[in-house]
Amino acid sequence: NPFGVGQTVTHGIVSALARTQVGITDYQFFIQTDAAINPGNSGGALVDLAGRLIGVNTAIFSRSGGSQGIGFAIPVNMVKVVVASAKGGGTTVKRPWLGAKLQNVTPDIAESLGLKRPAGALVATVMEKSPAARAGLKTGDLIVAIDGQTVDDQNAFGYRFATKPLGGTAQIGVVRGGKEQALKIALETAP
Repeated sequence: NPFGVGQTVTHGIVSALARTQVGITDYQFFIQTDAAINPGNSGGALVDLAGRLIGVNTAIFSRSGGSQGIGFAIPVNMVKVVVASAKGGGTTVKRPWLGAKLQNVTPDIAESLGLKRPAGALVATVMEKSPAARAGLKTGDLIVAIDGQTVDDQNAFGYRFATKPLGGTAQIGVVRGGKEQALKIALETAP
């Protein structure tokens, strides 16, 4: 009810997935839509043609501040993490903690690693006694997949890792010294 006139509905297309350069949260992996997200629409449902929830409207990028612009929605998988935390009675959202700092692969880094294009998330540092350290992740490793899903950059890894359920493990595909290997990372919260 953005303008106090009653329930409203807008329609549009999903114009992009995995938008990472939005600048509004730590976990950036938004659905981009051209549907109008007016002031007051944040928190509203983004649904597909079958009526299934695919995201929660969050923000609009607009030169004028009005609804003429690009809308962004949080993907439903991230919403599920928040809902599960709330249902569990928690006062904070708990997500898996890697315990490593990652960086994007620049064209220069890609060339030095012998990659055809910049892709993956490069491990810059690993914290002692973290899940990453216990799994054997090392500085200089290139993360290229998580549970079989390709990792294009550090934001893609961050989103996919943060939406994993706590308690089990995730398989991280890494390239070390030009050879691929798989590491099992424990899915646990930060201390």
